[in-house]
Amino acid sequence: MNKRDVYLEDKPLQQALEEYLAHLAGVGGLDPGENEIIPVEEAAGRVTAVPVFARSSSPHYHASAMDGVAVCALDTFGASEATPKLLTMDENAVIVDTGDPIPPGCDAVIMIEDVHFIDEKTFEITSGAVPWQHMREIGEDVVATEMIVPANHRLRSFDLGGILAGGVTEIAVHPKPKVGLMPTGTELVQPGAELKPGDIIEYNTRVLGAMVAEWGGSPQRLEITADNYDALKERLQKAVEECDIVLINAGSSAGREDFTAQLIADLGRVLTHGVAIKPGKPVVLGEIQNKPVVGVPGYPVSAVLAADLFVKPVVYAKLGAVPPQREKSEAIVSRKIVSPMGTEEFIRVKLGKVGEKIVCTPISRGAGVIMSMVRADGMLRVSGLSEGYKAGQAVQVELMRPLEEVNETTVIIGSHDIALDVLANHLRKRFPSATLSSAHVGSLGGLNALKRGEAHCAGTHLLDEETGDYNVSYINRFLAGQSVVLVNLVHREQGLIVAPGNPHQIRGVDDLAAKRLNYVNRQRGAGTRILFDYKLKQNGIAPDVIQGYEREEYTHMAVAAAVASGSADAGMGIRAAALALELDFVPVVEERYDLCILGEYFNTPYIQRLLEVMAEPQFQQDVFSLGGYDLRDCGKIMYESRS
Repeated sequence: MNKRDVYLEDKPLQQALEEYLAHLAGVGGLDPGENEIIPVEEAAGRVTAVPVFARSSSPHYHASAMDGVAVCALDTFGASEATPKLLTMDENAVIVDTGDPIPPGCDAVIMIEDVHFIDEKTFEITSGAVPWQHMREIGEDVVATEMIVPANHRLRSFDLGGILAGGVTEIAVHPKPKVGLMPTGTELVQPGAELKPGDIIEYNTRVLGAMVAEWGGSPQRLEITADNYDALKERLQKAVEECDIVLINAGSSAGREDFTAQLIADLGRVLTHGVAIKPGKPVVLGEIQNKPVVGVPGYPVSAVLAADLFVKPVVYAKLGAVPPQREKSEAIVSRKIVSPMGTEEFIRVKLGKVGEKIVCTPISRGAGVIMSMVRADGMLRVSGLSEGYKAGQAVQVELMRPLEEVNETTVIIGSHDIALDVLANHLRKRFPSATLSSAHVGSLGGLNALKRGEAHCAGTHLLDEETGDYNVSYINRFLAGQSVVLVNLVHREQGLIVAPGNPHQIRGVDDLAAKRLNYVNRQRGAGTRILFDYKLKQNGIAPDVIQGYEREEYTHMAVAAAVASGSADAGMGIRAAALALELDFVPVVEERYDLCILGEYFNTPYIQRLLEVMAEPQFQQDVFSLGGYDLRDCGKIMYESRS
């Protein structure tokens, strides 16, 4: 089967969505389907297909609202502190408990604590009762025939109580749309399989299935189908017959084995192939047998975004509901963001409240980086009419976690260290409302972030070549006039991360040049890069002699991963990163890794919570066990400067 050429459009997002929903509505693709009758007890989260009316009143009798004595209000008139009134227990004065029916002839209840019994038959009151006092009248809560909830209402926990109170035990709800999730790709393997080069773990449909369930649909995950047109066509035909909506994951672009658009066109109709969004451009919006069929790109972030933008509204429409809008917050962009004109870009961001403003820091924009979604606190939309944002510009961010959590986040920007992940974990365990957000921009980038007021503290390990000391001279240079406190987190071993067994017998940085080995560097401004440059200078080696000097990674683990993959022979990093990936390590120096804290935040919970955690023996033990760490000064103030 020769795949014909497929033309990718560049349709604006809103136009693509509106056209798609209008087409589906026209062919009945958004109709909910036949109502489902279910017990009320099982209806939480479901959407009503018809209004629910009360069959009986609640309460269905006049009930006492208090423990006390039911009386005829007229009999109590005139009672006061000065002129107490004596009443005798009879048919117009009866002891009742909360919820008891009010006896005939009574129309009020006196609370038991306001009654003074003279004997078993006689009691005294010091104030008169008014009619219907401390009583629940028939229908106080629900009146028979009253509408309890309307149609197309998503049922909440307390709605169930109201429905049951109205005497209704079964209700009609819209059926959960069955959403077929069809993973495609010869390279896909199931989670837990033994991996070989070229294998990709199939987790997208698990993520998409969880999203569908959150929206109220019923995910139906299908088996992996290889990139074979006939096999894909057969699987798709069956999925359309069995499901209300079908998502085809991967194959939506225009590559040699990208069959999705052609499959939908051959079996039904393609409304849109290509939307002006980033990531997610190659999304395919189609219909087969009047049913929505969407081709979502294979990259995980693209798949999630495409599903959220185009599948979520379809699921909600079939449920007779409208998708809820995410909470938004104003934030300040921490650094310049450049975005292409004509494309609406969705950028994952970290958020934290620094001073009186929420700071928004972009994280990885790669469509294949699922961890960027895990780490993201919010999503920043850049309009297709904009080229991005300037540093310091105010923007609206869609929140991906509650604003209360964002406000309790300690923001660390600067050098990367694995100990920060351990610190974040222990912080959350000890203070469940608190989180730690770390962005890895290098030590110098961290100090500059402090200078701009974008972080509470910065991770830094900057070596002063003249004095051999760490961090202080840079702080005095970049943060002159500002109050800062320098607190040690760890002392750690820096060296060359190399392949197991050190096959090239690397002993130091001079071997990198002498043996013409492939090196992977850290980004400009990183303390590790400054250390490497210092060692090159000590050995009289020019940077341009090092093969791969311009290749940059942003974390120690990324450097270790490059060596583990064989794409680099060596990279400067910490011992813990080498041990984590079972690599060898050539020690070069022990260095000091500190947290540079702005003085104005030192006594705030943002920092004091960190210091409490850093003092915990278990935290220190967990860091020490990673290897290559010494915590002799952990939590110790190494330097202070006053403004």
